[in-house]
Amino acid sequence: MGAIEADTMWFVGMFLAIGAGAISFLSPCVLPIFPAYLSYITGISVKDLKENQNLQVRRKLLTHSLFFLLGVSIIFIGLGAGASFLGQWIKQLLIGNSGELIQRIAGIFIIFMGLLTAGWIQIPALMKDKRFHHTKKPTGYVGTFFVGLGFAAGWTPCIGPIFGSIILLATSDPGHGLFYSVMYVIGFALPFIVLTFFLGSTRWIVRHSQIIMKIGAVIMIIMGLFLFSGEMERISTFLLKLVQDTWFANLG
Repeated sequence: MGAIEADTMWFVGMFLAIGAGAISFLSPCVLPIFPAYLSYITGISVKDLKENQNLQVRRKLLTHSLFFLLGVSIIFIGLGAGASFLGQWIKQLLIGNSGELIQRIAGIFIIFMGLLTAGWIQIPALMKDKRFHHTKKPTGYVGTFFVGLGFAAGWTPCIGPIFGSIILLATSDPGHGLFYSVMYVIGFALPFIVLTFFLGSTRWIVRHSQIIMKIGAVIMIIMGLFLFSGEMERISTFLLKLVQDTWFANLG
């Protein structure tokens, strides 16, 4: 693996992480309960959220959403940082082509996670919902923050395999592990914020969420194959060069 190729792996990993975050939010485990979550953290009924979004309601929705996402981000980014540390530690223990070995192992597991996400293989122990179930509504923004922590720590059946692939990617490329986690959070947060203001659009997306998940799973499997074969760096180098050439051509 060349030094330049290794340094450009982050480019494809960035898009994979953003896409994984978006697919996690749009998954059948998260999106259908999204309006109920908003109602829970804001104290506003789902009907009022959809029909009466004046300026005050929108401000309340946005503020609670940001505190919720802050809680989610702390868990996801913390796990990514831990994966980076683990990857560095493994590389220090192994000798020789440790980077290639870790990438091959990560590639195999990402392929496995993709098959699990698509539903083509099923492991009952991994499909149990571990989310915290709250019996009382949160008190203010601090309560919303802790609901976000509980949601992320729960690792629902859909989010677990998808974010697990990002954790494995962070382990295989520890120098950019924290970066991948931040990109994952951004991918999760963007549709969350957008659909906060367009709750009516969730019905159409819910109807097609299974297709979205399968498309995402196929992308995970392809990326796992690239990682296992060692082609991820070459693809990253090619795409980065293509973007740079296009950028400079437009500037000229």
